Amino acid sequence: MFKTNAARVSAFLRVLPTAVAAFTAGCGPTGYKIEPVPVDRTIEEATLIHEGGLLPPKIALIDISGLLLDAHEPQLLGEGEHPVSLLVEKLNKAADDPAVRAIVLRINSPGGTVTAADLMHQEVLRIRQQSRPRKPVIAVIMDVGASGAYYVACACDEIIAHPTSVIGSIGVIMQTFNFGGTLEKIGAESVAIKSGKMKDAGSIFRKMTPEERAVFQGIIDEFFDRFVRVVDAGRPGLDAGRIREIADGRVWTAQQALDLGLIDRIGTLRDALAAAREKIGARRVRVVTYHRPLAWKPNIYATGADQAATQVNHNYGLLNVNVPDRILPRAPMFLYLWAPGAY
Repeated sequence: MFKTNAARVSAFLRVLPTAVAAFTAGCGPTGYKIEPVPVDRTIEEATLIHEGGLLPPKIALIDISGLLLDAHEPQLLGEGEHPVSLLVEKLNKAADDPAVRAIVLRINSPGGTVTAADLMHQEVLRIRQQSRPRKPVIAVIMDVGASGAYYVACACDEIIAHPTSVIGSIGVIMQTFNFGGTLEKIGAESVAIKSGKMKDAGSIFRKMTPEERAVFQGIIDEFFDRFVRVVDAGRPGLDAGRIREIADGRVWTAQQALDLGLIDRIGTLRDALAAAREKIGARRVRVVTYHRPLAWKPNIYATGADQAATQVNHNYGLLNVNVPDRILPRAPMFLYLWAPGAY
């Protein structure tokens, strides 16, 4: 019996490559590679640019992309990265490497939760303040650096935006729904057994009361005040009064943001790397990035296999944002997020 089964398995393994090749016929060249997968998932360094010289100083290029969450990003088959944890891991690696003299944060994000943005902002400040010798941190905004992402950028020494960037959306939002009328039409009713009258405030199954709205508005106002203070601290050319005047939640183009004093200059990713080189006074540098084992980083524009998207997509006006299931508004959430198509 055992020999018969072994023979069947052996025969299956012999025909498997042919079967796969037939299945993928017409899809282009197919390769097969079997290799051990490392159990250790500690991030590794990859060199993107080496300008020559003996042991030139390094510039670490670190991505902040997608929705900013203080939670693991869900994937189709398991959990993805934890954006806050991943950023801290990369920042720590750059800080602990004496050869890394500067950090460039490549930002492409519409923001996310209030707490995630605040944690990332604090971690960038920590690296700037504790690194000895001091390592300048430059933010370069790509497609979008809005709301919580701009909040994080304000922790940097300098903010550069690509000419076609969308920037700003300084503000806070909490989104909920009211399905009470729908339930009434179909003869259904939601019943909440609660310890206090505010315990189910924000419920999607009934209309919000004026008292509940006032409570939530107070929270929104407090978080907005914090956002204003962060921008005020990070943009010396602006004061709190001026920030409140312009912070109506809108986004601006790179040129508009420059005119308002929200960024320092307009430039490309290579301009940001050149600015970092200039800040450390180096003629030649080595640009490095960090990735999980087996992730391929061929050049400075290779982003993110680190953060996989889910299957839930929403068109948010000027860009497509992959929205994790946990951030969909089943219940009230406080967000530093620019996502007009979802409101």
